[in-house]
Amino acid sequence: MATVEVSFTPLPAHVRTARLVATAVARRSGVEEALLDEVRLAVGEACSRAVEAHRRHCPAEPVRIALTDSAGRFEVSVTDTGDPGAGANGDGITAAGAGSAASGPVPEPAPLGAGPALGLAVIQGLADDVQISETDGGVTIRMSWPAGGARS
Repeated sequence: MATVEVSFTPLPAHVRTARLVATAVARRSGVEEALLDEVRLAVGEACSRAVEAHRRHCPAEPVRIALTDSAGRFEVSVTDTGDPGAGANGDGITAAGAGSAASGPVPEPAPLGAGPALGLAVIQGLADDVQISETDGGVTIRMSWPAGGARS
């Protein structure tokens, strides 16, 4: 299957559409039915983080999503062009990982039930594999799940 790319204006209402598209593509890629809720929730969380970053730093720029299946994996990349100097959407978490020595000072943890660090923890708990990369243009959260053969 080719890569499906979606871009949308950074409005919370569009996060639902992104979740629905991701779920449909995951199903078509052969992701097990039992994992589809995890895909939906993780994509929703990553898109919500990106929307928030865009609303704060670049409201005219679209949020971008790429959905791919290859080598038995379904992969979703959510890219924001928010403030690239602020870490993953301003929460101090960078590509080096949460609170690692390479990422600089460890930020104070957010209270339970609040903050972008909790959102990242939710994504990591839902996706089979999560990678966060920071570029000059923003942050990309790459998530993947096992996928079987594509369905007709």
